[in-house]
Amino acid sequence: MSDDLPDDFEVPDDLSSLLDGPAEDPSVVLVITQVAAPAPLAAACAIAKVEVDVVPTSIGAIAALRDPRAAADGAAAISKLLRAVPVILLERREGQITASRWANGERDGDLPAGLVLSDAPPVLEDLLLGSVQAGEVEGVVTSVGMSRWQAMRTIASSAKRK
Repeated sequence: MSDDLPDDFEVPDDLSSLLDGPAEDPSVVLVITQVAAPAPLAAACAIAKVEVDVVPTSIGAIAALRDPRAAADGAAAISKLLRAVPVILLERREGQITASRWANGERDGDLPAGLVLSDAPPVLEDLLLGSVQAGEVEGVVTSVGMSRWQAMRTIASSAKRK
């Protein structure tokens, strides 16, 4: 038997990576925030040019990105807007759900998706599984079509209510 293999050739422990194709784009992307109301989050996203539909929940507003391929950019922009308050990015792709924590525009590590979803409101699961679209949820506010002036006014009026 001849030894035609290079000296640095290694067989990986997990052969599944050899069979997998490129990662599929996510089909659903949600950013969970601690913002109490959807309007100020939608307004901030409009200023940052992030297209989202923001859904109110008992745990905080959830931003559903209109373009799931922009998951990392959207999570970074939203976490920059909220400064020191971390957000959670949930992505559904290829039947798998992943969760990551973001703060100050940077990815801050992965989280167990099951733990994130364990005490979540039902609407979060419905959005993630695609059984309901964000635009169909009562109280949804969109950043799409909101002018900079409208966004600034929305943020100012929500700050006055505090």
